[in-house]
Amino acid sequence: MTIFSLHNLKNPSNVLNVSKFRGMHRGSFVGSWNLPSSKMEYNLIQPSVAVIIASIIAFRAYRRKSLNLSGALAGFIVMSTHFAINYRYGAVLLVFFFTSSKLTKVGEEKKRVVDADFKEGGQRNWVQVLFNSGIATVLAVIIWKITGWQDKCLDSKDSALVTALIGGILGHYSCCNGDTWSSELGILGDATPRLITNFKPVRKGTNGAVTNAGLLAATAAGAVIGLTFVLLGFFTAKCDYSTTLKQLLVIPLAAVAGLCGSVIDSLLGATVQFSGFCTVRNKVVGKPGPTVKRISGLNILDNNAVNLVSVLLTTMLTSLACIYIF
Repeated sequence: MTIFSLHNLKNPSNVLNVSKFRGMHRGSFVGSWNLPSSKMEYNLIQPSVAVIIASIIAFRAYRRKSLNLSGALAGFIVMSTHFAINYRYGAVLLVFFFTSSKLTKVGEEKKRVVDADFKEGGQRNWVQVLFNSGIATVLAVIIWKITGWQDKCLDSKDSALVTALIGGILGHYSCCNGDTWSSELGILGDATPRLITNFKPVRKGTNGAVTNAGLLAATAAGAVIGLTFVLLGFFTAKCDYSTTLKQLLVIPLAAVAGLCGSVIDSLLGATVQFSGFCTVRNKVVGKPGPTVKRISGLNILDNNAVNLVSVLLTTMLTSLACIYIF
């Protein structure tokens, strides 16, 4: 009786004759018997770590009012899924969440005066959580179905599909981070925002308004996402030397994705999202009314829908760019 594989058929000398080892104890085959056990242990450890991390973060976010109860539950599901599949995806999500939450709380008093939808701590619900991480979660699950727990580098020669999917995750979080940074920091600056479609000066809080500081913040936010992905990849992914060096291009690519996502969001905000000035509340609002004077945009999409469309477009563009670059 022999044990063989296709590789063994090509190399007859590798065929193992089991009859020679009938007298041996099973423990002689240490490598063969321990491999499935080790793999099973690994497959149990990573999801367990993921659940622990997600539980801590979700509970902390709820206590600090970064998320409401529904947002915390949705965040737990999304974050545990990311970390269970790949530590790098989880880290990217974590960087987006932490930096965005911190910046949301910067200058709260000033934002309270300007923002009609201001919430203490920038509290997000389950809809906002899913709109900001749902697409990436789906992409991560698809990658897991294809590669298992193996951490892949961006390499179209190895797999164009996996490269496109990973690129989509990068584009997704670069866009989300870029939009949040530009919005949260841009509104605090002294510069007068200008509508992106005609560059006319408008009030702070107007959808589709941009500032130089906001656009720079979006670029930096994307670069932070790319840097996080690359640095962790040096420890978790195994690639040849040239492929590893090429991964450094992720950083400028993510920076461009952050800027691109912010610009797309602003274009949509200026055209298909309503902005008007309420004379009663003395604030820019997102819905028309008898006391509201229109500034820009049609009342077609709300803020969540605009975010979703901009994320989807940036995800697709970054996926295509990764196939071409890598």
